[in-house]
Amino acid sequence: MKLSASLPVLASAVLLRAATPAADPLEMQVADLVAGPQVTVVHFWAPWCPNCRAEKFLAANPDVKVVFLNIWHKGQDPAPRLAAAGLGEQPNLLLLTHPNPSRLAADRLNSFLGLPVTWVPTTWIYREGKLRVAFNYGEIRFPVLQQMVDDARNEWAH
Repeated sequence: MKLSASLPVLASAVLLRAATPAADPLEMQVADLVAGPQVTVVHFWAPWCPNCRAEKFLAANPDVKVVFLNIWHKGQDPAPRLAAAGLGEQPNLLLLTHPNPSRLAADRLNSFLGLPVTWVPTTWIYREGKLRVAFNYGEIRFPVLQQMVDDARNEWAH
């Protein structure tokens, strides 16, 4: 009798799982990157948007993986913008481009890894798969970013 009572619950769970769309491959790639033990910075940006210059940060932090995620890019190639800033060839930098180029609020990328993306640039700092710091509105100056990365390297005792 207990088994028959739980069958509707199991069936509902299976239907719910089947109705959930598969995870986006780009999100899965970034989720794998941030899951590692190292500090990872995920930086959402677009080539048309004035952006902080990150070459000083990358050189000072070779152990930190930095992912530039090109969003709302209107189809623009980010390589020239990065090259002009002296970026692109650093071993700890990974450039990814979201396939949806739209900047229109109705159909642009509005969330990533289950978190809202409301502005470019947006910068998230992860360690061991956990979001440690999120800057969701605008450019971050080098000393502030450096301090947050240093804090993310430290052990948390909570």
